[in-house]
Amino acid sequence: MSSAPLVNVVCTANVCRSPMAAELLRHALRAEPAPLNTVRVVSSGVAAFPGQTATPHSATVLRKVGLDLSSHRSSPVTPEFEKEAIVHLCMTEAHKHILQEEFPDLKGEVHLYREFIPGVQDPVISDPFGGPLSEYEACRDSMVEAVPHILAWLRRKLNANTER
Repeated sequence: MSSAPLVNVVCTANVCRSPMAAELLRHALRAEPAPLNTVRVVSSGVAAFPGQTATPHSATVLRKVGLDLSSHRSSPVTPEFEKEAIVHLCMTEAHKHILQEEFPDLKGEVHLYREFIPGVQDPVISDPFGGPLSEYEACRDSMVEAVPHILAWLRRKLNANTER
């Protein structure tokens, strides 16, 4: 177990949304000063079958922004993630509910990936699975919009933890 803070990004099958969202967040965190650049990011699915690759469209839309999902392999939500993660960033309210039901003693907070955007009308990230590339691009762009707000929240959270 690492002492670096852990963020768990959650969707359904862990082949579209959460791998994209996790990689976008990892990329942004690498550019931040400590302690943000030490944050580990994993992704998981509430109904994931282990070992599947990201969907071709997910890989394509991230490749268009210079990111690589080729090493991604799906993972179900695990008790280890639930014990370690400081936050679980979900795509939908259903994902939040499933996590809270299956893991009633979660260590970390549970939020929607887009809920930190001030005044956001729709914090849910819809599943593009099976849709055209344009749906995956819209999904990616909605995640990109959220990343600076997640970073700001993490910055406040980590600073509050170090001040204790």
